[in-house]
Amino acid sequence: MTTDPVIRNALRNLPKEPGVYLFKDGQGNIIYVGKAKILKNRVRAYFNPRAVAQDNRLKIRAMIRHIRRIETIVVKTEAEALILESRLLKEYKPKYNTDFVDDKRFFLVRVTADPLPRFLLTRNRVDNNSSYYGPFVHGAAIQKLYYELRRRYGVLLGDGNPQKNSEEKWQLYDDARAEIFEHENIVSRDEYLSRVVKACAFLEGQSRVWREELYEKMIAASENHRYEEAAKWRDMLQAIQQARNPTKKFLRDPLMNLLDSDRALSALKEALKMKRLPRAIECFDISHVSGSFVVASLVRFYDGKPTKDFYRRFKIRGSEEEGPKNNDFAAMREVVGRYYRRLIDEAKDLPDLIVIDGGAGQLKSAIAAFIENGFSYDQIPMMIGLAKRDETFVFSDGRKELTLPRDNEGLRLLQRVRDEAHRVANSFNAQLRSKQLKITILDDCPGIGPKRRAELLERFSTIERLRSATNEELQKIVGPKLAHVIQNYLLEKFPANP
Repeated sequence: MTTDPVIRNALRNLPKEPGVYLFKDGQGNIIYVGKAKILKNRVRAYFNPRAVAQDNRLKIRAMIRHIRRIETIVVKTEAEALILESRLLKEYKPKYNTDFVDDKRFFLVRVTADPLPRFLLTRNRVDNNSSYYGPFVHGAAIQKLYYELRRRYGVLLGDGNPQKNSEEKWQLYDDARAEIFEHENIVSRDEYLSRVVKACAFLEGQSRVWREELYEKMIAASENHRYEEAAKWRDMLQAIQQARNPTKKFLRDPLMNLLDSDRALSALKEALKMKRLPRAIECFDISHVSGSFVVASLVRFYDGKPTKDFYRRFKIRGSEEEGPKNNDFAAMREVVGRYYRRLIDEAKDLPDLIVIDGGAGQLKSAIAAFIENGFSYDQIPMMIGLAKRDETFVFSDGRKELTLPRDNEGLRLLQRVRDEAHRVANSFNAQLRSKQLKITILDDCPGIGPKRRAELLERFSTIERLRSATNEELQKIVGPKLAHVIQNYLLEKFPANP
């Protein structure tokens, strides 16, 4: 197979598990990164004379001649190998991986912003007006799921060319497909958009499951001080996030702009059994990192649209009576009390609906804040908690918890309100952490003195940049041993969120 004793020894000891393999040249440079379901079989194939002779790719033949060392990284599943491969390609940009350096192996489902949105499979974002769902790491599975969308929900795929045949109706297909597919072929735009909402809710649930599993693994490893394992899960989460949104820019769901706000508000009014439409909605969210940098946000939506002039951000002060600042219940009680006390003093109107990001505990804390400010129960505006795990509504008036179908337009509106509050809180939290980085963030890191700290702060100006720095980048400043110490320290102090 090969006369190089180092390569021969590496081939004899290849693992039979899934993972990623790295080929290096004589100078130790990584020239190729690949993933495999079974590392032993995949890597040995490169050095099989018959397979090499049949391979007409000149690039592969040239690469094999330059391989002087083989390294492998074992993971649990082929999907994890794919994510790890993507991260390593971004980090090292190997010479012989020119076809795979831009996340093209991740599938996304694109939902266009057409009057009747179509569902397309893509490997790259092409515009900011569409909605994107994914990434989906199993190509065969997403291909099957893609066609299932049309059967299950009656939405248009890439081959759709709907025609408007009257003032109110659209004809989706003008051939035999109109009879093959089970759903109505002639629909109004509102009827079709209802199908789109259901399909998108389904896609979001499919992609969220994978992210949540990785996040839980990362937290469990970190809590048990298995920092190298936690770092692996963190890197996979970051790779997924980059594939979902490479620009890291917050994009509101364009589908919300296609839906009728009045209809969403009416659905919400009916679900919550309100006497009038919840035209003014305000939402609170608490954000902190392992009990540090505790902040809160308030966002306001009017007639289903954000009104940013009313957005507020708060630093949580805490008190001896309320307990530590990282107590979510105490933080919610503080921020709700502070905000509405000011509204009362300024004789301003209260909202129609207050949404608390959290469950019964956070909701009770918010109610307590109103009571402390002299409100009776019947004077408090309609207030609900929105528990994220199952998107469950928790009521302040003793009603049973409520879980709406994922395609309910009232729920979709509240999810958007809640997600906007979450974004604002996280953004404020990140700003505070970036400021703190320049002051004390590395003071407690073992082995880092004033000189090294100054060098790191000069090179990496924010926490995010320092946390995302590769081990190789850190080694250039502090050497291999301290680079490992810094990465573990930051992982423990600032675990990533999905």
